[in-house]
Amino acid sequence: MTYSKTTLFEKELQESADFFKSLAHPARLAILKYLAQTKVCITGDITEAIPLSRTTVGQHLSELKRLNLITGEIEGSKVNYCLNHKILNDFVKNSITLLEVISSAQEEGCC
Repeated sequence: MTYSKTTLFEKELQESADFFKSLAHPARLAILKYLAQTKVCITGDITEAIPLSRTTVGQHLSELKRLNLITGEIEGSKVNYCLNHKILNDFVKNSITLLEVISSAQEEGCC
């Protein structure tokens, strides 16, 4: 039986890796940036701001929703997309902590 070797690592590292992997696409970062800059929920077609097809944008939105970085509520034939600030803030805090641990090696004279 095969299993993912990621399970050998602590849960926090697995979750961080999943977030970083999902954010590694510029379209997903553009979507998050757009939602942050508009400061309101966007109803309808976000493809006007992202230079990709509606289907492709929909796939990226699905991945961001999978991570709960955004929420999407259906209103009639439209969807309101909003940033999930709690999840984003938790991710930022965890990322800062991880990066501080990594960068502290340099400060301690490592290599």
